[in-house]
Amino acid sequence: MGEADPLSIRRLYGRRQGHALKPRAEALMASRLPELRVPAEGLLDAARLFGSERPLALEVGFGKGEHLAFQAGRHPDWGFVGAEPYRNGVAGLLAEIDERGLANIRIHEGDALDVLERLPEGALAAVYLLHPDPWPKARHAKRRFVNPGPIGLLATRMAPGAELRIATDHPLYLRHTLAVMQHVPAFEWTAEGPADWETIPPDWPDTRFARKARALGHTIWRLTYRRRP
Repeated sequence: MGEADPLSIRRLYGRRQGHALKPRAEALMASRLPELRVPAEGLLDAARLFGSERPLALEVGFGKGEHLAFQAGRHPDWGFVGAEPYRNGVAGLLAEIDERGLANIRIHEGDALDVLERLPEGALAAVYLLHPDPWPKARHAKRRFVNPGPIGLLATRMAPGAELRIATDHPLYLRHTLAVMQHVPAFEWTAEGPADWETIPPDWPDTRFARKARALGHTIWRLTYRRRP
């Protein structure tokens, strides 16, 4: 039998919930999430999501949401969509939205592929994939987002010149990413030297996953790809 089509694998993530949510988090899930949730069906263009045309950005697996909230605060005229199946992470992003008073974020509680398939072609101005699950076992490699199927779909949804930012502290995921991306002609790697992936840009803050990795002495690699015309 041949290899499974990566787009046929609809579970590119791990667990959905960790510890029980605190009362405030439960309250936010009940009160804020319904109004911020991505519609379940139909085309997901900027006008439908945010009521006006604007650049769109997507974060694939936003963790607790601190990076997505940071970017949304920096670009109030953009629309940000976050895809995250982990319920505790969704609650974390809702807390960030509430504390910062953000109005330009929409949330999908599930796989980013479900969002990508419904976005118009060329809709995305930026995409973030920060510290994804490395799925280190060979039999799970097909679940990595950086695979020809998902990346090929992503390329069709990104505008020319749009940035794809990937961060990982896992050497295997780094090697896998570099190997896959060099065979995707739609993207060019912007790095010209080690400083380009070792230096932390001011608009790319550490997430809690990055801080944990640094505390363990791990190197963090930050890769920026640009969508070719």
